[in-house]
Amino acid sequence: MKIPDRTQVAIIGAGPSGLLLSALLAREGIETVILEQRSPDYVLSRIRAGVLEQTTVQLLERAGVAERLHREGLPHDGFDLCFGGARHRIDLKRLTGGKHVVVYGQTEVTRDLMAHRQSLGLPTVYEAEEVSLHGFDGAQPMVRYVHQGQAHELHCDYIAGCDGFHGVSRASVPPRAITQHERVYPFGWLGVLSRTPPVAHELIYSNHERGFALCSMRSHTLSRYYVQCSLQDPLENWSDDVFWDELRTRLDPAAAQALITGPSIEKSIAPLRSFVAEPMRFGRLFLAGDAAHIVPPTGAKGLNLAASDVHYLSTALIEHYVEDRGAGLEHYSARCLARVWKASRFSWWFTSLMHRFPQTELSGGPMGYRMQQAELDYLVQSEAAQTVMAENYVGLPF
Repeated sequence: MKIPDRTQVAIIGAGPSGLLLSALLAREGIETVILEQRSPDYVLSRIRAGVLEQTTVQLLERAGVAERLHREGLPHDGFDLCFGGARHRIDLKRLTGGKHVVVYGQTEVTRDLMAHRQSLGLPTVYEAEEVSLHGFDGAQPMVRYVHQGQAHELHCDYIAGCDGFHGVSRASVPPRAITQHERVYPFGWLGVLSRTPPVAHELIYSNHERGFALCSMRSHTLSRYYVQCSLQDPLENWSDDVFWDELRTRLDPAAAQALITGPSIEKSIAPLRSFVAEPMRFGRLFLAGDAAHIVPPTGAKGLNLAASDVHYLSTALIEHYVEDRGAGLEHYSARCLARVWKASRFSWWFTSLMHRFPQTELSGGPMGYRMQQAELDYLVQSEAAQTVMAENYVGLPF
């Protein structure tokens, strides 16, 4: 396919946010070209979260890529909080008037979006090197890149920076024009993927004196488990047997006994951070997804926040091109950040509630642990507190 040197919207990054944005714009006849630094196989090899809010599912439906999701996704009406050796169910459906979440891996969302884009014959440049953004503070933005040893220029009306936390988009903004807020957490998540049936039909979030644990899944036969660990832990210290023993220790007796173990097919340690960059618009450059914000995975908000950014940006661009209205573009950053900060607050709260912090942390030590237990005990006895949690977990409205 010949890659054009001119498009209406240049999208940097072929992750779920860039692909979803392009799919929504394509339905309205708006031209896009996607530039991605990595290969398609590398993009699909990223192991990420898989709990989708209803608003995210509705966006995928609108984009025309939800058929397999509805066939293979696992609707969840609640989840369990585990502490003090017992589990307590948070009934999302009852507490939110019928809302639920769907477990469907981010890799599968990306796969569906990639296949959809390919079926439409829309241009995507993978392994685009030396990408640089120019002129987005004026009327004629342009992206330079190298592909297969040849230099290219892509002229456009707007640039959507969907290339993640370490991408070129946010790095292209002058430091004086952007404010960055960050908290790095003093622990990580050791994640294991195994071809084993999940220990429970819904997620289990566990607060234990040895640290946090999470039992999740990708399907009825593919499980995803996590335990809190030190970032200084070498991965080779965590054999499969050591991991399974530690996970059992952090669960209630019934779950520990029901746990079916097997060889790990993926194992990694991920750091946790809260990060927000503001504003999210710089002239004709718009940041979306991890390029603008990162949340710890405790609240399952990363992919869903990226989807909400795409909702606001796609709506604004459609208003501009189809309806000749520019208010959506003007207010893009403010609309996104209002939702981003609320989701960041929830993720920070849930992370602080469920994890053990080092003794040096203000919330650490025996007193901090007892405070967590008291808050958890209050939470499972108060319908008002559960409702607040459930409303945030299923996702706030756009």
